[in-house]
Amino acid sequence: MADLSDRSVLPLVSVIVVNYRGADDTITCLRALRDELDYPADRLEVLCVDNASGDDSVERIRAAAPDVRVIESDRNLGFAGGCNLAARNASGEVLAFLNNDARPDRAWVRAAVAVLRAEPTVGAVASKVLDWEGRHVDFVDGGLTWFGMGYKRHAGEVDDGSHDAARDVLFGTGSALFVRAELFAAVGGFDERFFMFYEDVDLGWRLNLRGWRVRYEPRSLTFHRHHASMAEVSSAREHYLLERNALAALYKNLSDETLARALPAAMALAVRRATARGEIDPTQLEITRRGEREDDSPVPIDRSALAGMLAIDQFVEMLPSLRRSREEEQQARVRTDADLVPLMRKAMEPAYPLPRYLAAHDALVEVFGLDEVFGRPRRIAVITGDTVSERMAGPAIRAWHMAEVLSAEHEVRLVSVNALVNPPEAGFAVVAAQPRELGAHVDWADIVVLQGHVLEMVPALKKAESRKIVVCDVYDPMHLELLEQGRDTDDERRAKDLIGVTNVLNAQLRRGDFFLCASERQRHFWLGHLASLGRLTPGLYDNDPTVRSLLSVVPFGLPSVPPRRTGPAIKGVRPGISADDKVVLWAGGVYSWFDPLTLLHAVHRLAERRADVRLFFLGMKHPNPDVPEMGMAEQTRALARRLGLTDKFVFFNESWVPYGERQNYLLDADCGVTTHFEHVETTFAFRTRVLDYLWSGLPVVTTDGDSFADLVRDERIGVVVPPEDPDALAAALEQVLYDEEFAAECRRRIDPVRERFTWESVLAPLTEFCRDPRPAADRLPASAPLVRTPRPGRVAAMRRDLALLREYFDAGGPVEVARRATGRLRRLAGERLRGR
Repeated sequence: MADLSDRSVLPLVSVIVVNYRGADDTITCLRALRDELDYPADRLEVLCVDNASGDDSVERIRAAAPDVRVIESDRNLGFAGGCNLAARNASGEVLAFLNNDARPDRAWVRAAVAVLRAEPTVGAVASKVLDWEGRHVDFVDGGLTWFGMGYKRHAGEVDDGSHDAARDVLFGTGSALFVRAELFAAVGGFDERFFMFYEDVDLGWRLNLRGWRVRYEPRSLTFHRHHASMAEVSSAREHYLLERNALAALYKNLSDETLARALPAAMALAVRRATARGEIDPTQLEITRRGEREDDSPVPIDRSALAGMLAIDQFVEMLPSLRRSREEEQQARVRTDADLVPLMRKAMEPAYPLPRYLAAHDALVEVFGLDEVFGRPRRIAVITGDTVSERMAGPAIRAWHMAEVLSAEHEVRLVSVNALVNPPEAGFAVVAAQPRELGAHVDWADIVVLQGHVLEMVPALKKAESRKIVVCDVYDPMHLELLEQGRDTDDERRAKDLIGVTNVLNAQLRRGDFFLCASERQRHFWLGHLASLGRLTPGLYDNDPTVRSLLSVVPFGLPSVPPRRTGPAIKGVRPGISADDKVVLWAGGVYSWFDPLTLLHAVHRLAERRADVRLFFLGMKHPNPDVPEMGMAEQTRALARRLGLTDKFVFFNESWVPYGERQNYLLDADCGVTTHFEHVETTFAFRTRVLDYLWSGLPVVTTDGDSFADLVRDERIGVVVPPEDPDALAAALEQVLYDEEFAAECRRRIDPVRERFTWESVLAPLTEFCRDPRPAADRLPASAPLVRTPRPGRVAAMRRDLALLREYFDAGGPVEVARRATGRLRRLAGERLRGR
């Protein structure tokens, strides 16, 4: 993002606060704006609208906040009208709306402005909102039901940091929202007919339809006393506003085709919601309920039920004016309803847990075919061959986070064909399957995301007529890996295994609709593969010269939640390692393509002058029982024993640390290390567990040659050393462990790098593809060249054939002519058999 330290690049921000008989809260809010914001005072304008409170609010606010511009309305305009009144009087390029019962975090304005400056397609920034104490979520994401009711997803949950990744949303909450001032004016601001409730939903919906993005930015943070402004308003009046405004927003913003189905169903559902909420007997006027004498006495009705009925009545009253707004919105829109379904999150959510209501909801969805309109959530099967349990290795970790991120918008199954499937708790389905059972999961899914050898287990997917959307995750160049791994086997088996794995990868590259790799280096490598297989067609290239619509970079990722200790791990726990020792952590397994031997020699030399250095190998036994121990593991143990390092300076965890406990080991370390040999596997590898070093803020010492070495060198977050150089490696370890100033600078530089690698960020290409999945261009049915080469006439054909005859004769005499003629006859016969 742009550097906002220079105030010359900062826009004027007009903060708008609306007051109605809440002077105490308003004054607290205004003082916080004055005293706590990290934003230049001369680039900040604060306006407060008093909505005809009729008390001493105006006088108190002016006395407590003399720098604030107070605007008095002669009537109560509601939240929407009050905001619009202030916006018309504001001078800023950016409007910031803040509830009077909220207070901003220090970076609230600066973080939002950074997004608006960096991303010109973002029209509004939705702040993260927590409760007043900062413990529970108020707003981190918005959802919208098919019947027009917006809701705050995850509201009331503990804020555990899992919502600290920026993302696009349908709308932001009006309690803390930034909008470009010119854009706000161009779209007419908030709809004042809403008075309050859903005016923010409606605004965000309209911005998205017009092609603008609404971006949730967690660093723009506020704290909110939820609904303090509604404390004296009855729940029935709140229900009335919610019901009426939901119908109004629906009517304004849905396309004609969608509205024809959704509006009558939404109105019918509003009636059922009212009768269910008020516990009204819906059969009381049935003719069969008539007694001997007609009973015309009044029937009491609960106000909560009356709210729904009156909401429909007043929605009808609003229709003439809403019609004009609808015409304007439909003319201005550039996006379809289907485009916005992912931003609705779970459009088919019924929202209210009332049995009679739920029955009506399901009936209306079925009768009006609303699944077809809004679409059921896409079904995505993520299939791995790796162990899915508390102890997971790279492939399973990657598959797990793919499923986790995609499940926010889709119905996801994580399927493993491994014998060991005992997953931790998840917000998506985790299923164990035999290879013969995969067909059912593939049939269930709209999109299949697969790794490793999975495609070989579902032969139907490989057929040319298969129309299933397939995403191939080729982040692991298995054939290059096998060149090193296969050194422990005989030559014949090694060669056959390499051919087999290469064929497995080629089958994926021929079949996939979208491919994921882990780095730009890998992308260049796989582009060569795809080109050799004929996948880089002229049509694909002309439409997308970057070819990123076919092959995109999705590196390994990091949790967005910082590591938090949950128990002891290494220091003061493992015999031989004290609380004051310097711990070097090897975070992954010990495989044939790594070089832990040079590392042992380096530690041996460093220990001669630094008696408190300790090297800890985090896992020697792979959690997948199908992965055998490689020879390098035993070589490492043997060398450590021979050098006298074992359990003195070098320590081995002979099992595998559970994924949910690895942070305890990382937090006990002082630096992270990875060393490897100089070979082709290194060039294109992506050392997945090294990212854990960044997650925990550890300076990194790495051998040169892979993409992580480039990252460490470019970002200056550690030291890069030549391969197989124990002296350079020992010096690098000494620098990051004992030069406190250097280590601190590395940690400072790690922070911004870490943000780039959160799972939500790195998986963005996959997320975008799944929102609008399409077959690869060369796999579309009946795909053929649009313009074919014209066939030559008889004379031209004869001249061509004579020229070829002369060329063949000169190249090889009569034998070459006969060979070429035979080949041509076979080709012509084949074309005739195929009906060409």
